[in-house]
Amino acid sequence: MSAKGIFVVFALLSCFSFIHGYFVTVDAHAEECFFEKATTGTKLGLAFEVAEGGFLDIDIKIMSPDGNIVHEGERESNGRYTFPASMDGVYTYCFSNKMSTMTPKIVMFSMDVGEPDTKSASAGGTGEEGMSTEFPYQAGMSSPPPLPYQPGLSPRPYYIPGEGGNKMEDMIRELSAALSGVKHEQDYMEVRDRIHRSINDNTNSRVVLWSVFEALVLVAMTVGQVYYLKQFFEVRRVV
Repeated sequence: MSAKGIFVVFALLSCFSFIHGYFVTVDAHAEECFFEKATTGTKLGLAFEVAEGGFLDIDIKIMSPDGNIVHEGERESNGRYTFPASMDGVYTYCFSNKMSTMTPKIVMFSMDVGEPDTKSASAGGTGEEGMSTEFPYQAGMSSPPPLPYQPGLSPRPYYIPGEGGNKMEDMIRELSAALSGVKHEQDYMEVRDRIHRSINDNTNSRVVLWSVFEALVLVAMTVGQVYYLKQFFEVRRVV
């Protein structure tokens, strides 16, 4: 592997977001909360799926460090939420099963922590972070060279070394986010497969039990009919 390839691999690994996946059992009339510490501008994400229990629903609440509710939902089977951290502190994710009387719920969820947004909004002055449409000064030049005129087209932006972000780093960060999305989809499909398999197994068990019950009823009816008809052919003697 070349030195450039090794650099790309290490850069990709360093840009991966932290992803924590868990399975938790929420008992009836109970609530389970989890916490994630983040700094201002950090991209936070929560993806969850109710795997087992009741009607496969759960109450969800996301709270900021100051106690304000970022998101709240009732009786949700699955969901995916992404939001930027508005302040430094500990964010709270709570799953509530208080509406259930006796059935516990098994919830699969993952918490994502992205990279904090450290880019300046005023960089480049073009609305694109870390980019500029002006040519940089070169040594010995008293003024920048004129921009080539292209009707209907704006000058192609480029990165100024030391002032803007690195294009490769941004591409790697986008690739990291895409891979995280793929992982979420795989987890989601795994849970859905488990749910459907459980439904199929339960349905199959019920069909088998119903078939056995029907067979027993038929046997009982057959014996009863034979016994009832046998009485018509009995010879009764009068003593």
